[in-house]
Amino acid sequence: MPLIIVAIGVLLLLILIMKFKLNTFVSLIIVSFIVALALGMPMEDIVDSIESGLGGTLGHIGLIFGMGAMLGRLIADSGGANRIAITLIDKFGEKRIQWAVLFASFIVGIALFLEVAIVLLVPIIFSIAKELKISIVKLGLPMVTAALATHAFLPPHPGPTVVAAEYGANIGLVLIYGIIVAAPTVVLAGILYPKLAKKIVPTAFTREGSESFGVQKTFKIEETPGFGISIFTALFPVMLMALGAVVDMIQPALGFSDNMLVRIIRFVGNSSTAMLLSLLMATYTMGLRRKIPINKLMESCSSAINALGMLLLIIGGGGALKQVLIDGGVGDYVANIFEGSSMSPIFFAWMVAAILRICLGSGTVATLTTAGLVIPSLAGMPDVNLELVALATGAGSAIASHVNDAGFWMVKESLGMTLKEAFGTYTVLSTIVAVSGLICTLLLDMVL
Repeated sequence: MPLIIVAIGVLLLLILIMKFKLNTFVSLIIVSFIVALALGMPMEDIVDSIESGLGGTLGHIGLIFGMGAMLGRLIADSGGANRIAITLIDKFGEKRIQWAVLFASFIVGIALFLEVAIVLLVPIIFSIAKELKISIVKLGLPMVTAALATHAFLPPHPGPTVVAAEYGANIGLVLIYGIIVAAPTVVLAGILYPKLAKKIVPTAFTREGSESFGVQKTFKIEETPGFGISIFTALFPVMLMALGAVVDMIQPALGFSDNMLVRIIRFVGNSSTAMLLSLLMATYTMGLRRKIPINKLMESCSSAINALGMLLLIIGGGGALKQVLIDGGVGDYVANIFEGSSMSPIFFAWMVAAILRICLGSGTVATLTTAGLVIPSLAGMPDVNLELVALATGAGSAIASHVNDAGFWMVKESLGMTLKEAFGTYTVLSTIVAVSGLICTLLLDMVL
């Protein structure tokens, strides 16, 4: 019954948004209440569950999202994004610009959460799309593919990092194997699939994106800051977070203690701290250093936040629905289905994570829940490759991003797509990442 209730809830949400044209956030909250009641949650707990889901999601990304949007707007309004766009076009050429976006997004995505990577990269993607007079979706799909793959496969992202620790896998090997698995996966999902998607949902490739991110000015090249300082400003949060991630990865191996330097690095490498420092950096490099008045810079920051209101509510609404499904016992129901299973640990981990992801929405929650279900099956299997089991779990957690996933709404809204277009592009794309990740992991298992 819980899985049927989830399916009915998703169908109801689609009807409210697509047929009755109800506001997306309002629809998400209505469905959250209905699904909670259908799952048998006590009525006195339903509001708390919805509020904790909305607050937990926005609490995680609100600070990062807000400052990331301001950082992106400062880089865009100063002409920095325009300079980066023109340089990438010149270096790679118009025909290979999707490869440039994929490569850049993969590098950025290694250190950044999915949401942060999208927020930072969207203004640059807008500038490239505007310069080449092409749809934002054509470049947005390679970008989100790279961000999703790094989020699913590579430490220091929370899912792969924690699940590797739960399985007792070597985190360094998870990173190396993850890059091997992710490389063909992002090419398949981010470069090849969009060519097919253009035939399946052609209207998506006419979109110019959301004004939440993309009100772009026109610049002459001499009016823009240099490429070096522009790319340094855009990548500064990546550098800080990467530094913190490196310390977290090597500290267990080298066994050094938490001295003052380590604590400082970990503090500045925290995503929220890194975004604040990066925003202050951008205020100087993109503004004050170029004699732009502080009040004009703050106008850019305010306009970025003003445009984000409904987008943040929609993302929070997705988090509310996710929390209701978790608190309503859907995860426990899935766990009971697979209790005592004897299938291959790699495929078992992938399938459990995939079902949990589809039902619960959160890839990270699906990953962590899967670890608890798979670990008992690993007992008595000394030859199993724990690193590949961790990667299979991450692959399953990427599958079929849809309406109960906050990331789905972020991609849909930032690229300006309709629900149908988002299903035909991002939902299918995330499924390709999951299936390709499983196949590559199984192939790797045959080789190792």
